Amino acid sequence: MSTLRNIAIIAHVDHGKTTLIDAMLHQGGVFRENQAVNERVMDSNELERERGITILAKNAAIHYGDYKINIVDTPGHADFGGEVERVLKMVDGVLLLVDAAEGTMPQTRFVLSRALELGHRVIVVINKIDRPDQRVYEVIDEVLELLMDLNATDDQLDSPMIFCSARQGIASISPEVPGKNLIPLFETIVNYIPEPERDVNAPLQMLVSSIDYNEYVGRIAIGKIAAGTIRQNQEITVCDYHGERPVRKAKAVNLYEFDGMARKDVAEVGAGDVIALSGIGDVSIGDTICGAGDVSPIPFVKISEPTMEMTFSVNDSPFAGREGKFVTTRNIRDRLMRETLKDVSLRVTTVENSDSFLVAGRGEMHFSILIETMRREGYELQVSPPRVLFKEIGGKRHEPLEQVVVDVPESAVGSVIEKLGARKGEIVEMTPVGSRMKLIFLVPSRGLFGYRSEFLSDTRGEGIMSSVFVEYTPFKGEISRRIAGSLVAFEAGETTAYGLFGAQDRGILFIAPGTPVYGGMIVGLAGKSEDVTVNVCKKKQLTNVRASGSDDALRLTPPKVMSLEQCIEFLGDDELLEVTPENLRLRKRILDHGLRMRAAKKGT
Repeated sequence: MSTLRNIAIIAHVDHGKTTLIDAMLHQGGVFRENQAVNERVMDSNELERERGITILAKNAAIHYGDYKINIVDTPGHADFGGEVERVLKMVDGVLLLVDAAEGTMPQTRFVLSRALELGHRVIVVINKIDRPDQRVYEVIDEVLELLMDLNATDDQLDSPMIFCSARQGIASISPEVPGKNLIPLFETIVNYIPEPERDVNAPLQMLVSSIDYNEYVGRIAIGKIAAGTIRQNQEITVCDYHGERPVRKAKAVNLYEFDGMARKDVAEVGAGDVIALSGIGDVSIGDTICGAGDVSPIPFVKISEPTMEMTFSVNDSPFAGREGKFVTTRNIRDRLMRETLKDVSLRVTTVENSDSFLVAGRGEMHFSILIETMRREGYELQVSPPRVLFKEIGGKRHEPLEQVVVDVPESAVGSVIEKLGARKGEIVEMTPVGSRMKLIFLVPSRGLFGYRSEFLSDTRGEGIMSSVFVEYTPFKGEISRRIAGSLVAFEAGETTAYGLFGAQDRGILFIAPGTPVYGGMIVGLAGKSEDVTVNVCKKKQLTNVRASGSDDALRLTPPKVMSLEQCIEFLGDDELLEVTPENLRLRKRILDHGLRMRAAKKGT
């Protein structure tokens, strides 16, 4: 009987995957009882800890009795679905985590459909049963309906269900009987998830499902050994299923297996185990590692195509080069190409005779994480508004359609239906959930640009919205991106309280006094539909004449400080976002006021 199990934990964002792995690591003996450990220890990336979401799939291993359980923590946000799709080839079964109050959500359907297509066994884990608003029995019905909708096999429909509270570290096989620890979950994993196929005498085959990087050993390939055995310093062959890259010879310099959160050196590993391997300088996700002289690649799972793109280019504003460490075309190109080696759902195309790159991805979150990572690394660049990627199908123009699920207070239902209706959204389902309403829409991806901030305002911060790509649909017609115009600085200089006081009646300001600006830079949101040019650097002319009331203290409204995501949402078609390690600046494509007016007249 095999003592090895390989599982992935899949779920919608914020349903508790990483918290559950914390509890499994603690009860799996990875940490000492008195060891101080951060919450969500698997979210090791700085951005992951700040945002409370998993961005990159990660590996760990625990021991339960004689069993070793390799665990893969996967992202829950739909924009990082490429991470989930490829790591599912590494495992033999999945834990499907579902929130006991929120129930099944769009990403739940997406990741579960991928697991079922691969024939994986599924253990359904209903999490957060300690929530006061939990509705366990309704959620059980939702999961069963979802399995039937996705054409699950009879074996998959009979999937066991575990009821747990990841935060408390308890699990049970009945929602009525509270658990004491995670032993019921561990027992279900070892008894229900099949052992990996372990033909150690067959020719070596290992599919590279993930890539890590270490400055000492270079690129590290991570994947499951499908067949055979690999030894340290063994001569190997690297090939590609699609034949896009030449067959290469290499050597397995270092082998590592996962033990808890760490990797430990091993001399030899057999089929079925998940390992890391260094020594192949140009290894890529989707490559197959075979024995010396053997070329028998493993089919690589087809990753869903990107649905949006943005233009990344060299910063050419008047403030270019002041704050960034990496500012040239070559710097940006090298960084983007390096990202494509880790992120299989990202596409980068160089624009000829230009300092620009077309970057295609899954969504606004996908882009914002990449941009934020680059600026923290010292890169300076400018980006365009996101655009959807259209397709010609049957001679007609098609665009990506998304399923949007919103969970809002009843008082906000009318506003949400009205706003999404104006964005070509169609409501397909409305279900009361306690004092709240769960609404499901089908909305063109274009219609969601810039809506998230409005949604949070309309629901007073109480709404939950998530979306996942469904299919390409015939073009739905024009959708206005933004109703209001921008407040645009007229000249270069430093903002003054006097100048801002005169401008604040025109709209909402984004900057404070003492901020350096240049002509064509966006300093606020206008109160009407067209752009308004303002002189925010204007100084009061000093004279020796004084009049009662004219020298009162100027009262400025605090500026609206926008995050990177809000800046991307704000961008109009003729605007760009300047990104530096220190600042985010919104600007017009054409900075000169006269040239901009002339271009606008030509456009009309």
